[in-house]
This record gives sequence, C-alpha cells and structure tokens, in this order.
Amino acid sequence: MRMHKNPRADIRKDYRITLELAFIAALSLAILAVRAPMQSDADDLAFTLAQQEVVQMEEITQTEQIERPPPPPRPPIPVEVPNDSILDEVELDLDVSLDLDAIVELPPPPAPAVEEVEEEMEPEIFVVVEKMPEIIGGVAKIYENLIYPEIARQAGVEGLVVIQVVVEPDGTPSGTMVARSASAVLDNAAIAAVKALRFVPGKQRGQPVRVRMAIPIRFRLRDVTGQGT
Repeated sequence: MRMHKNPRADIRKDYRITLELAFIAALSLAILAVRAPMQSDADDLAFTLAQQEVVQMEEITQTEQIERPPPPPRPPIPVEVPNDSILDEVELDLDVSLDLDAIVELPPPPAPAVEEVEEEMEPEIFVVVEKMPEIIGGVAKIYENLIYPEIARQAGVEGLVVIQVVVEPDGTPSGTMVARSASAVLDNAAIAAVKALRFVPGKQRGQPVRVRMAIPIRFRLRDVTGQGT
C-alpha cells in the first residue's frame, strides 16, 4: 500500500523554515543597527585620542654655580731699552781690588739711650679747705718782718700790696708772687716779709695739704713815723 504525504505537514515545515529565516534576518538587522553607531563612535574616539598631545614630565636637575677664577693681571708695560751704542759710550771701571792690610774706619758706636725721667706729679693745690692755714704769731708777725724801704719812705710812697703764696704741708711758704702792686720797691719788701713767715698748714679731711692764699700788706708812713718816735 503506497503512502501519500500530508500537504499540511509540508506547509508547516515550510512555515517553520520561513519563520526561522525571518528571525535570523531580523536579528542580523538588529545587530547591524547596533554595531553601526558604536563603530562610528569608536572611530571618533580614536581620532580624538590621536589629536591629544602627550606631555612627558622631565626631572629638572639643579645646576651648581661654578666660581670663575679672577682674570689674570695685565702684563707690565714694556720699557724701552736704550741702544747698545749708548752703553758703549759709558766707561765702566771693573778693576776692583781688595787691600787686606788697609785700616777700615768703622763708624762710632751709637750714643746710649737717655732714659726719660718721669716728672713727679706735684700734689694738688687747694684754694678752699676745711681748715685754712694760719700765720704762726698772727698778722702782727708780718709787720715784725716787714722793713719799709728807705727810698720809699723818703719819696713818701705808700700803698697796699697783696702777696699770693702757697703754704706747703710742712708750713713753709712757696711760690710767692704779687697779686696787687703798689710799687716795685714796696712789692719786694712785702715778698721778703712773707717768705720769713711760718704757717700752721691747712688740712683737708684731717690731712695737711698745699693751700694757696693771699696776704694783704699795707704800707703807711705814719706807722713808721710812730714807731720811730
């Protein structure tokens, strides 16, 4: 018995194949649609990356400062040497002889150094002290030593003489000088009278010191006349 094919079965088989082909076609289109823009973006991205500049970081090494030596000094200026002809004109005496028997005069030895003597510092002279000097015997002692010059008495010369004197720590007078003059004759008589005085020395803090003081001496003829009468 011969079997016949069912036409519906063939149609179903063809429909299945067609559906599969359509599915494959649709899937291919979908894949192409998806890949097409992605490829374009990849090309653009590759182009953009190609345009970027690559910067390389280099390490900068610190340079050392080298000290340069100073420049060499300038050469000296050459000096013109005279011609040989000038040297020929000068006569040089090269004949040198040494006499061993000759007496050689040596210069005198230097004078010995003089030692400088340090000047002793004089003690200070006071003008005002705690205790001023006093004349031994009082002011009357001045007129006991005073001699009125005869020439001044005959000429009628009178006046006041002031003698400045330094009383030393031992009570002796020194450095007498005229602070006020009446006449040369009377001045000399007053100085002689002051030099003959002796003093109780002045004291400062309990110690005798040098004191400068002034002593007035008045010359009057009537006093001399009274003494004579």
